[in-house]
Amino acid sequence: MEEKLLLFREKIKEKKIIEGALEVLQWDLETNTPKKGMDYIAEIIGNLSMKEYEITTSKEFQECVEFLKENSEKLNDIERKEIEELSETIEKMKKIPPKEYQEYSELVAKTQGVWEEAKSENNYGKYKENLKKIFDYTIKFANYHKKDEKNLYDVLLNDYEKGMTTEKLDEFFTLLKSEIVPLLEKIQEKERKNKKFLEKVDVNKQREFNRFISKYVGFDFERGVMAESEHPFTMNINKNDVRFTTKYIEDNPISAIFSTIHESGHGIYEQQIGDELQGTILASGGSMGIHESQSRFYENIIGRDIHFWKGLYKRMREEYSFLERISLEEFYEEINSVESSLIRVDADELTYSLHIMVRYEIEKGIISGEINVENLPQIWNEKMKEYLGVAPEIDSDGVMQDVHWAAGLIGYFPSYALGSAYSAQIYNTMKKELNVDEILETGELYKIREWLGEKIHRFGKLKSTTEIIKDVTGEELNPRYYIEYLKEKYGKIYNI
Repeated sequence: MEEKLLLFREKIKEKKIIEGALEVLQWDLETNTPKKGMDYIAEIIGNLSMKEYEITTSKEFQECVEFLKENSEKLNDIERKEIEELSETIEKMKKIPPKEYQEYSELVAKTQGVWEEAKSENNYGKYKENLKKIFDYTIKFANYHKKDEKNLYDVLLNDYEKGMTTEKLDEFFTLLKSEIVPLLEKIQEKERKNKKFLEKVDVNKQREFNRFISKYVGFDFERGVMAESEHPFTMNINKNDVRFTTKYIEDNPISAIFSTIHESGHGIYEQQIGDELQGTILASGGSMGIHESQSRFYENIIGRDIHFWKGLYKRMREEYSFLERISLEEFYEEINSVESSLIRVDADELTYSLHIMVRYEIEKGIISGEINVENLPQIWNEKMKEYLGVAPEIDSDGVMQDVHWAAGLIGYFPSYALGSAYSAQIYNTMKKELNVDEILETGELYKIREWLGEKIHRFGKLKSTTEIIKDVTGEELNPRYYIEYLKEKYGKIYNI
């Protein structure tokens, strides 16, 4: 037994080292790599991905995992959970032919550069061939992995939110739509209270303030790095090396602030994973839904709360002089204004889930064969018009606005809406235990960070999302908390 455990830890260490190297290369590819160097870095990523594949699917490692699984009563809780997770991973990976795995890894690494270029040129034609290949591989791999799922899309959902199905999501989104759309209609009938007041702010000045605000909410820069990319993201090499990016827009400095707070939420989660999980495969966020609950909690529930800005607004006015003529109340109303917009990452809380529904329906349609990637811009625009009443004039503001599909993250988007619902449910419990308004006004956000660390972050993948939500709130996911949160908040802002 001891010999097998030693071999197991040895192989896990090898696997983690390769994963770390891949993360560093991916970081470089998206932040620093020169355009003409991207293909070579993508090739390196493909080759390293194969090394990880070979370790994971090797006969020696499979036999080791199988032996430990059969003798799981002799393992501790962490080892038992690792074996459970790895058994699923091995089962999936060994069904993918090695050549296809490497080709796909290289394709995804290359396509992110192609997407960025195509987006900047508003040229969907440059991007669609690679995008089609990614969807084709995704469908092929989902067929390899399919077990008892009702449809292929359920296979993909399970990769990001274990146990989630199309049936559950359809019910979830139907409920959200039935509540959000009537509330949105009432708001749209009201005379707009907000007035656009944004002015250009030099990107260097924005960098300084965004670093300050990330630290203010609790991100530790002794164990983290902040950079820039076309689409913001967070990655953890380990809890002492967590990296995130934001995107600066000179004439919209508020956009970067909420992008930074969002990614800081992801980063804080990763920095607070338990020390006992380091070096294991459990040392990362539990699921994409629970991860997004933390980023959206920080971005929206905290970052768009007037009490948060009471403690910050004076400092922000010192940095952004155009705010001197804007009262705190006006600023609060502006950052919570409701408007059907084209861009998901800049959407208000109320319409955000409608953006997710567009992507959810498109993904389902492509996987089922009902939607062709060739016609994606047209279908995207039609769905945007149907759900949000607006349609983009250019594809860069439409089907090409997100990096997710270029990165192979198909089935990820529903996690954002689930994360919003989880965050409201968690907040409902937090308010019973902490004086959140007072904490925000005094800037003592470490109390919130520590509460989340104790209740959620420290567990990493040791506990499932369902277990965490039930342990924290006393019940499984209940979207009613999210709906009531939106009704209460926007009812007050718009007096309805």
